[in-house]
Amino acid sequence: MPNNDRLLVQILLLGLLGASLWVLAPFWSALFWAAVLSFASWPVMRWLTRVLKGRQSVAAALLTGVWIVLVAVPLVMLGFNLADHIRDATAMLKDFQVDGLPPPPGWLASVPLVGDRLVSIWETLDQQGSALFATVQPYLGQVGNFLLVRSAKIGGGFLELALSLILVFFFYRDGPRLAAFVESLLERLIGERAQHYLELVAGTVQRVVNGVIGTAVAQALLAYIGFMIAGIPGALVLGVLTFACSLIMVPPLVWGPAVGWLIWQGEIGMAIFLGIWGFFIISGVDNILKPYLISRGGNLPLVVVLLGVFGGILAFGFMGLFLGPTLLAVAYSLLSDWVAHKAPAGLPPREERRPPL
Repeated sequence: MPNNDRLLVQILLLGLLGASLWVLAPFWSALFWAAVLSFASWPVMRWLTRVLKGRQSVAAALLTGVWIVLVAVPLVMLGFNLADHIRDATAMLKDFQVDGLPPPPGWLASVPLVGDRLVSIWETLDQQGSALFATVQPYLGQVGNFLLVRSAKIGGGFLELALSLILVFFFYRDGPRLAAFVESLLERLIGERAQHYLELVAGTVQRVVNGVIGTAVAQALLAYIGFMIAGIPGALVLGVLTFACSLIMVPPLVWGPAVGWLIWQGEIGMAIFLGIWGFFIISGVDNILKPYLISRGGNLPLVVVLLGVFGGILAFGFMGLFLGPTLLAVAYSLLSDWVAHKAPAGLPPREERRPPL
């Protein structure tokens, strides 16, 4: 083929690739999560396919249903619970505006050092309730708009989650063909090192998934223990909700309201205990256990993993939890290979060099 024709074909291919990426741009997040979920559970998919005697579509449908039960159902339940709590809080504020505050609870006066002061503030708020609500009413609209915007973003996140759970079925069903295509593409781009970097990316993503799920399990177990000690009803259900919230890194959405409930019940000591337990133990374990599990079994320094996790989250949001360590792992491996195999021009190989006397 003449050089001009080859150049024209390359330009056309690049144009088609750019147009394809543009078409897929609205779905990148859903495609990413579907790929992560399918890759993380691919050993289970292979086992289920063998059990079902090679019926890959049936295995893909069953495993997709498992993901829907484990991920989507708890998050939807959490969304409905939050909506109920917001509605109850709005009704309570309206009642306070009309009828005033109820009498101060008996335990409020028994708070050490500041109990009498808290009772006085409570009575002042009760006496000046109408004036107080009139003062803050202009700001309530701003708070409502803020919550509306956040609710829209959360709703969009649920739609992306639903789409990713649909797409994961096709990743399961067509996984081998997609893997062969990616491997062939990388071999054309980087040659014989393609398999090495595929294994590097695969191992990194697998460790990140194990770190996220392992940390969520640990936080759920610690939350269950804390709820049992504090005497919170429904500790097991709250522990399961903590697992779901830990996957999106917001476990305070569960133990925070539990602390508030204890305060309302007058259990100040247990509320302080659960607050400390939640902040330092339940939420704090995320900063220690997750980086350790991600770096375990790989040749990446722990500091690279830490920078990848936290920097990825800041740069890409929750998606960066996987993208950050993966990008840094590939970059670190590329630089290590380049330093190990490419000596500067004019210098002997590394093993033949000697340090200056």
